[in-house]
Amino acid sequence: MSAIAKTIVATGASSGLGFEAIKTLLGQAQPYKFILGARNVGTTEAAYSKLGFDSTRHTLTVLPLELSDLRTAKTFAQQTLEHLGHDKLDYLLLNAATTSVGADPSPHGPAKWCEAYVVNHLSQHYLIHLLREKLAASKSRVVVVSTGAIRQISDPKTLDVDLKAGSAAKGLDLYAADKFAQFLGAQWWRRQLQGQATVVAVSPGLIPDTGLGRGGNMTIPDNLPDAKSVAEGAASILAAFTRDDVPADPEQVFLTSWGEWWPKDVYAPALDKDLQDKWSPSKEEIEKEAGISA
Repeated sequence: MSAIAKTIVATGASSGLGFEAIKTLLGQAQPYKFILGARNVGTTEAAYSKLGFDSTRHTLTVLPLELSDLRTAKTFAQQTLEHLGHDKLDYLLLNAATTSVGADPSPHGPAKWCEAYVVNHLSQHYLIHLLREKLAASKSRVVVVSTGAIRQISDPKTLDVDLKAGSAAKGLDLYAADKFAQFLGAQWWRRQLQGQATVVAVSPGLIPDTGLGRGGNMTIPDNLPDAKSVAEGAASILAAFTRDDVPADPEQVFLTSWGEWWPKDVYAPALDKDLQDKWSPSKEEIEKEAGISA
């Protein structure tokens, strides 16, 4: 009897770690149904076509998604649900991320926030809202690709300034701030979906070769002792899909690149529930601010 296909919906799988993770799964005997969001559909389809994967075992659909534009996030969610039909959504992988030299406003709004915040947190947080019913019905696992850089944020009040469009925050400081907001969102969703879906954050480690730092003029030397390859980073992400030893403490959700669950005191500032609420706007609040019709 053939295995039942598992469905993965993913952002950030056009290149780098996300592409490597999906490529790894395409080589497995377990069948998968992939629905990937991509800025450039044609380029992404061509990249996967070159892999020559077994299309009788796996199906792969690429849908347009520009995370700097919340309207495309809504369209992507609608198209994803249409493709899924009555099928389960087993895994939602939120891997997309960007860096930038400065806190430029998102070209498609909301004008209040810088583009990096919209891409790295707000749009993907919105996606979870839009897919929430399917996630709960499917008992899905939501995998949020995070970073150890969240430890740089000792005073979360700085987010109020740094994540605004036109702020003075740059490079790694801005990246740490928007990824901290993302992790607050992961903790918030862990609370909202408790008993309905599993939310896990994972760090792929320090990966010099992903190209993530180009937008923020950040160069990661490849000779650092803790540096990992793209394949190793992708393996860390995939481990978050299947680890069955998620700690009993619901706040302990961060899987490190060396395979351990971080003690929650490492990210103590992110455990403030009021702070999680503040940086996890409702679907209605997001749509109102972005001028998206219901």
